[in-house]
Amino acid sequence: MIVLGIDPGLSATGYGIIERTGNRITPLNWGVIRSSKETLPVRLKKIYNKLNTIIEEYSPDIVAIEDIYTGRNPRSGLRLGHARGVAILAAAQSDYPVKEYPAATVKQAVVGHGRASKQQVGFMVRKLLNLGEAKIAEDAADALAVAICCLFREKNVLK
Repeated sequence: MIVLGIDPGLSATGYGIIERTGNRITPLNWGVIRSSKETLPVRLKKIYNKLNTIIEEYSPDIVAIEDIYTGRNPRSGLRLGHARGVAILAAAQSDYPVKEYPAATVKQAVVGHGRASKQQVGFMVRKLLNLGEAKIAEDAADALAVAICCLFREKNVLK
């Protein structure tokens, strides 16, 4: 079972690919798609194209994506929604199932409480995936956490 986790963002979209074999979870790849100075259409195209390349390379069984958190700035939430939309489209065009999870649900699944810090999420991701002290960008760690959450939440569906 291969899961692609996505932490959408317009400037930085994290991705993480994990594979479950029996009770073992193995990280296959992770990273961040960065786009900050380009126009909105160019940034969205960059995210879309990179995710398409990842999907083509790893052929995930399911794609898990973090839900939108708008915070106090509706404009930021709207722009985040654009990035999230192209990520969902990249998965949907290849007919991969997409599961969506709120940030609090991801944190609860990985750390044990829904208000965990980014540092706590990163620590638990490294621990759960046996990555030791590996350097993982926050956005990539969040994406791996989304993928792990998917495996934990959907374990009965994904067999």
